[in-house]
Amino acid sequence: MADLTLYLDLMSQPCRSVYIFAKANKIPFNNHQVRLFKGDHFSEEFGKVNVLRKVPALKDGDFLMAESTAMLLYMARKYKTPDHWYPSDLQKCARVDEYLAWQHTNTRPHGSKVFWVKCLTPLILGQEAPAEKVDAVVTEFNTSMKNLEEKFLGDKLFIAGDEISVADLVAIVEIMQVMAGDINPFDDRPKLAAWKKRVVEALGEELFMEAHKEILNSKQMASEPLPPELLEFLKCKLQAMK
Repeated sequence: MADLTLYLDLMSQPCRSVYIFAKANKIPFNNHQVRLFKGDHFSEEFGKVNVLRKVPALKDGDFLMAESTAMLLYMARKYKTPDHWYPSDLQKCARVDEYLAWQHTNTRPHGSKVFWVKCLTPLILGQEAPAEKVDAVVTEFNTSMKNLEEKFLGDKLFIAGDEISVADLVAIVEIMQVMAGDINPFDDRPKLAAWKKRVVEALGEELFMEAHKEILNSKQMASEPLPPELLEFLKCKLQAMK
């Protein structure tokens, strides 16, 4: 049995990045499923792994950690993955770090809001979100996509240069999340669509589709009732979302 255990739910964007990275680099790990829509992250057992009660979580022997981007860099260093993932070149590495710092307040929250408003609102509140709220979150997301194309991709094949890095992986899983809300972020964005094709080819299409299978079929969630305590928690979170 591997020493490394990853606590994952592939409905989660950061979980997908960690899962894909480990699989693509043939890193042996135990896949411990934490079903967010079953409330598994509120269990006493999971609280001992991650007091923040968020996935992904990593356990390596007695070592525990949270935060997906930190996990990616930990695995890159520990397992000495190919240099392109987190380059030793100072400026290429800086490009990866730059994107990872930026995305926390841009791609990640803006893509997540689209998912919550378009996909989760009907599930949690039993009705579609108001059109003005949908328009607002989609506008924010579109701004992030424009900045990703113009500032971070530019004329390069990938964010850090000619090869895929953890920055591209973190970016693609967030962008794919909005597809659960019947929005295709690659329509009318040929540069972004070409980048996505390169990312999928670099990762392997089979692995990419395996990791995104659940999010691309997320409407099936509507047929599974949520635990009452979790439903109330999600309602409060959704209603507080600006």
